[in-house]
This record gives sequence, C-alpha cells and structure tokens, in this order.
Amino acid sequence: MLEPVMHILKQKNIILASGSPRRKELIENIGLKVSLCPSLFEENLDPKSFATFSEFVEETALQKVLEVDDRLNNQSHKPDVVIGADTMVTLDGEMFGKPTSEREAFQMLKRLSGRTHTVYTGVVVKSFDEIVKFTEKTNVVFGEIDDEQIQGYIATGEPMDKAGGYGIQGVGGTFVERVEGDYFTVVGLPLYRLCSVLYNMFKHQKSN
Repeated sequence: MLEPVMHILKQKNIILASGSPRRKELIENIGLKVSLCPSLFEENLDPKSFATFSEFVEETALQKVLEVDDRLNNQSHKPDVVIGADTMVTLDGEMFGKPTSEREAFQMLKRLSGRTHTVYTGVVVKSFDEIVKFTEKTNVVFGEIDDEQIQGYIATGEPMDKAGGYGIQGVGGTFVERVEGDYFTVVGLPLYRLCSVLYNMFKHQKSN
C-alpha cells in the first residue's frame, strides 16, 4: 500500500511514541525505519470521563504523541512523524489494562476463558501540524482454559506487561480460538488503517 510514497517516508524521521518492540517490529516489517521513544505521559486518564472506549484509547494515544513530540522538538533531531497507540481489552463493559499483580492477571484470564472479548487500539499520527486519530476494534474468542493452564502461563511472565493479561503474538496466542477483525489491532497497531493514514498524508508529495 505504501510503495508509491515509500521513497518519501524513508527520508522522514519517524518516531514511535512507545517502548514496545512489538509495534516497532510491525512498522519495520513493512519497510519503514522507526525509532522508539517511550512517552513520559502518566496514562492517568479516567475511563469514566469518556463516552466510549474508542475516545479513551485515542486520547491516551494523543497525549503520548504530544508529550514525545514536544520533548523532541526541543532537541536538535526533530521528528517528522510521531505515531502513538494505546490498546485496551474490554469485557462486559469493563476495561482491562495491564495487570498490576499475578493475582489480577489470574482474575483477568479466568474471566476471559471461554468468552468473546473486544480489543480496542487507538492510534494517533502527527506530522507537523496535521493530526489524525482513529480506533480499530477486534473481537477475540478465547477457548476454555483451566486454572492450571492460567497459572502456568502467568509463570512465564508474559502477561504482566500486556493489556488484558495476554499477548496474542506469544504464548498467550494458544488460548485464542479465533479472531474476528484485524489481528494487528490485538497485537497493538492496526497496520491497514495506519498505512492508509500515512499514504493519505504523503501522497500529495509524490511529484515533489
């Protein structure tokens, strides 16, 4: 999708407002060079103050982008594009973030067992004064998992830095019976929509 503008994008200083190697790998897999710059935004927004899950993840992603963009613009190597994302697992009207303890991870996974939950990933792309925001959501169906399997998974350490207590691209993917929607939304960066945004941002520069 990006091939017509790839020569432009390869000249840009693209920053991912994240410390996620998974998101970095996704972007690099499509041929772009990107640098990680974890945001210092505290991610302390109150979900209850937002009308929808989409608004919450988009605003969190926006604040990550704005913090990184502002910080780097005060340095010599200013960014041309800053990308931020926030992923949230939801079930029964509740948001599941990253578990704060093994006990909480167990409770999350126990509730997800045998159920269909929805993953929201909000993305913000900023290029100078232009800001584009969007959210993708994907349904994930878990098979039945017993307590011993949950405890064994928690012992791997993988759940502790993942929204909802699991990583679909790792061991946690073995719990997933099927995915209804964009798989990459669950990983944390919906590639189709991201590439659409980047293409539309830079297609007018093709003849320059």
